[in-house]
Amino acid sequence: MAPTATMTTKNALVLLLLALLPISILCSRADPSAHHSHGHGPKHSPPPATAAALVRATCNSTAYYDLCVSALGADPSSATADVRGLSSIAVSAAAANASGGAATAAALANGTATAQAADATVQALLRTCAAKYGLARDALSAARDSIAQQDYDYASVHVSAAAEYPQVCKALFRRQRPGAYPAELAAREDALGKLCSVALDIIALLSNSN
Repeated sequence: MAPTATMTTKNALVLLLLALLPISILCSRADPSAHHSHGHGPKHSPPPATAAALVRATCNSTAYYDLCVSALGADPSSATADVRGLSSIAVSAAAANASGGAATAAALANGTATAQAADATVQALLRTCAAKYGLARDALSAARDSIAQQDYDYASVHVSAAAEYPQVCKALFRRQRPGAYPAELAAREDALGKLCSVALDIIALLSNSN
């Protein structure tokens, strides 16, 4: 009878272990770092693979996939962001470009201050361009506020406006000084337009999900 009792006890232990095994597996899957942290402390960050997959999936819905992945990946907060957070990061990237455009235009204007009197018109145009890029930056700041309030329609309006301001700069140059539009500003305008397009596409994802 003793061997039978021993076998019964062993069988009971085996069944108990089998019953507990799925729980441990599920816990380890839910928290990939559990083996290192032993389950202590809250986990706020999604696994890197999951974050990267969300960035790729989100950027796949934009017109400029590579630019989108690069812009979002450059911000460390993209590792813990949801789609709304990614839209805000995209808007911030566009705002940084707009700030750079304003600084570039201002620097070019200052560089022509001692040039010939004939460049006075170009100098004035460059100062206007600096102001336009400043307005683009402000519009993108307003877009971030709208995203935070989940007002995606207004966010889209602000981003669209931001993309338009540099085009005013180019139009003024073409009308008053054809062929004198600085290559530096042309590059800024192109980059800002694409970044705004990415931001608008991501905001559209948010609007469609509501």
